Amino acid sequence: MDGQATSGILRFFSELPDPRAHNVIHKLHDILVIAICAVICGADGWAEVEVFANSKLSWFRTFLDLPGGIPSHDTFGRVFGMLDPDAFEKCFSAWVAAVAQCSGGKLIAIDGKSIRRSFEHAWDKSGMAHLVSAFVRENKMVFGQLAVEDKSNEIVAIPKLLELLDLKAATVTIDAMGCQKNIAAQIVDAGGDYLLAVKDNQPALHHSVQKLMKEAVLDLTKSKRSQSDGSDGSVRCASIKTVDGDHGRIETRTVFVSDEITALGEVAQEWKGLGSVVLVRSERDIGGVVGSEDRFYISSVRGCEAARLADAVRGHWSVENQLHWQLDVSFGEDNRRIRKGYGAQNYSRLCRLALNLLKRDKSVKIGVHGKRLKAGWDEHYLLRLLTT
Repeated sequence: MDGQATSGILRFFSELPDPRAHNVIHKLHDILVIAICAVICGADGWAEVEVFANSKLSWFRTFLDLPGGIPSHDTFGRVFGMLDPDAFEKCFSAWVAAVAQCSGGKLIAIDGKSIRRSFEHAWDKSGMAHLVSAFVRENKMVFGQLAVEDKSNEIVAIPKLLELLDLKAATVTIDAMGCQKNIAAQIVDAGGDYLLAVKDNQPALHHSVQKLMKEAVLDLTKSKRSQSDGSDGSVRCASIKTVDGDHGRIETRTVFVSDEITALGEVAQEWKGLGSVVLVRSERDIGGVVGSEDRFYISSVRGCEAARLADAVRGHWSVENQLHWQLDVSFGEDNRRIRKGYGAQNYSRLCRLALNLLKRDKSVKIGVHGKRLKAGWDEHYLLRLLTT
């Protein structure tokens, strides 16, 4: 069974450097296998990983060496706290590239998330782990993840993360923190399109976009049409409206798109490939109380493609709804108290790895929670997750 177990995901981690001295009791391969299996089956923290491993000792002995038996929870914590997160990420990315359809031609949502209880001391939360992830909506898989010191450093991590991805014909969506000229240029140079949120961190751009879209919306309102070609002197613009409602809340979202980027003036020349600007106007009616919010974006998509860009804006939230929410609810990430060394980000990477394995399995028609339970009950199913 050893050959079978290493023929799947585990072979991509065979070259992962061991951070310990040469004279070790427990093999890194064994530690990694046990940790992945435990997290898949619901373990939350190193103590639970150890309990799980001891309960499955006879099964693990059928394909692991275990020269020193099952490692203690302190050993798991120490090893993953020292494990090079960049090397771990390279192995993770190599596996994703091999098993998933490429990210090219798809929507890639890039967003950051803090692990709220990963700080070492209650009086100093500056050491909280913050991770930036690339989530491909169509695959419903994490394609890459990098750690940064805090949210303000996302602009350093995003270019590195983009280098790991196939951006050809893909649409990359990033919030305002990633609205940077070098990031836009990197995406265009790699053959992709960008949709970047614009806020006050780019004041000149924000002001110009606001001014243009205000005029565009006014012209459309006067004409009472959903599209204007600009032939009558108005701003060329298109719009699309959607209405959602549940639990007493009605939200009307209107997306306006204009490709008259010359109206932005000199600021338009600073953004490589800039093709259109976007206004998303959300109006919420909650129990008769109405509120409104405007959000602005720039995109390299040319033309007034309101439907396509509305889908991309909505699709960006897939990283929140299908990744961050899943990690919090199914994997309890925000409540986890792992704080030593690289332990928090490496455990988070184990969770993302487990989530990818569970989501790509189509053999049973149940949710992530049910699959985790089944993996804990059914060793054949757990082995299949690792080897297919």
